[in-house]
Amino acid sequence: MTTFEDLDLSNALRNAITDLGFVQPTPIQAEAFPVVRSGKDVVGIAQTGTGKTFAYTLPILRDLKFSKQLAPRVLILVPTRELVLQVVEEIEKLTKYITLRVLGVYGGVNLNRHKQAVAEGSDIIVATPGRLYDLALSNVLKLKSIQKLVIDEVDVMLDLGFRFQILNIFDLLPVRRQNVMFSATMTEDVEALIDDYFIAPKKIAVAVSGTPLDNIEQESYNIPNFYTKINLVNHLLFDKTVYGKVLIFAPNKRNADRIFNLLEEEFPHQSCVIHSNKTQNYRIRSIENFNKGKHRILIATDVIARGLDLEEITHVINFNTPYYPENYMHRIGRTGRADHKGVSILLSTEKEQEAKNRIEELMNYEIPLVEIPETVKISTELTEEERPKEETDQSKNRTSKEYAPGPSFHEKKEKNKKVNLGGSYKREIAIKYKKPKTKGSKNSSKKNKKK
Repeated sequence: MTTFEDLDLSNALRNAITDLGFVQPTPIQAEAFPVVRSGKDVVGIAQTGTGKTFAYTLPILRDLKFSKQLAPRVLILVPTRELVLQVVEEIEKLTKYITLRVLGVYGGVNLNRHKQAVAEGSDIIVATPGRLYDLALSNVLKLKSIQKLVIDEVDVMLDLGFRFQILNIFDLLPVRRQNVMFSATMTEDVEALIDDYFIAPKKIAVAVSGTPLDNIEQESYNIPNFYTKINLVNHLLFDKTVYGKVLIFAPNKRNADRIFNLLEEEFPHQSCVIHSNKTQNYRIRSIENFNKGKHRILIATDVIARGLDLEEITHVINFNTPYYPENYMHRIGRTGRADHKGVSILLSTEKEQEAKNRIEELMNYEIPLVEIPETVKISTELTEEERPKEETDQSKNRTSKEYAPGPSFHEKKEKNKKVNLGGSYKREIAIKYKKPKTKGSKNSSKKNKKK
C-alpha cells in the first residue's frame, strides 16, 4: 500500500501532511503526483470526495520555488466561491512550512478590494472564471507569467455557462504552460475543450463513473408526492442519534427553500440551506455551522454542493431523483468518506421511476426498496408543479352548451373587403408615368441624363 512517505515530497510538505494526520494518499493522489510533476498536460477523472484537491496541489507545491515577483505563477479555476475558499484553505494547510502567497478571488466582493490584493502579489491565485476575467480586463492582473493552469470541476463550470470566460482566459495565458484538468464526468463539452487546448494529455481515471462506493449503504422509497416526502423525512430525522449529520439534495432553489421552511417547523434551528440566490456570507456561515455541528441538516442544490468538503456526513437524502444518473453518484459520494460508513436514501415519485431506472442501469445495481412506515402520513396535498394542468380552451364560467368551438376562419364583411390602393394621387401618377414617381427615381433619372 502506497504511503505519503513513498512519494517524493519535500520535507516541508511531508511535515504538513504529518500534522494533518494523513498516512496514505487516495488512488487519484498517488497516480496524479508523478504525472503532474512531469509537466505534461493532465486530465483526471475522479468521483467527488476522492481527494482531487491534494492530487493537483501536492505535485505543484513540490516544485514551486520561492519568488518575489508580483504576478502569479499558478492559476486554479473553480466554479463557485465556496470552492475558492475551500481550495485556498487546503493550500494554506499544505504550505504551513513553505513561504508561498495564495490568493482567492470570486464574485460578490467589491472588485477594488480584489484589485488591491492582486497588486500586492501572489504565487497562486484561486478564482472563479467571471471574477478572474474581470481582473484580467482591468490590467491589474497579469496572466503572462502563469506556468500552470488547473481547472477543477470543469463539467460544473460548463454547466454554469462559464465557457465564454474560460475560452477568453485561455487567450490571455501564455501558450507554453502546463494544463491540468479535473472533472467528475467526461461530457462532449469537456472533450471539446481538451481537444482544442490540451497537448497530448495524460488521462488518469479512478473509479469509473457509476461505480457505487463500497462503504455506502443505499436504499430507496417510492413516494406519491412532495408532501409525503416531507412527512417521511420528518419521520426519519426524528432519530437524532442515527441521523446525526444529514445532507438533503433538492432539485432547485425554490424547492430547497420550501424544504428548509417545512423542516424548520419540525426541527427549529437544526437546519440550514445553500443555493445560488443566498448571499455569500449566508452560504459560508451555513457551511461552517454544518461542519462544526451547530446544524445537523443541510439542504443544498447540486451545483452549489459539488466539490464542497462537507465533513462526516452520516446520511445523504436525495429528495428528488436526479435526471442524470452521474449526478446521483456525485450526491452519494458526499457520505462514506475516509473509511466512514454512510447511508444514501433515494425518494422517487411515479414520474421519477424512469430516472431511477437509469441510475440502477449505470451502477448495474438495484437499489433496495424500503416500504414507507405505517406511521408516515400519505398526503393528498400537491404542490403547484404536481397539480394536473387545467384545461385552458374552455372558461369555467361557461356551460358545455354555451361553449361551441367553431372554425378559426370566417368570411369578411362586405365593407371590409375593400383593398387599400394607396390613394388617388398615387394611382393617377402611376397611370401617367407607368410607374410610381419617387424621390429615388428622380435622382436616378437625373444621373442617367448627365451621363
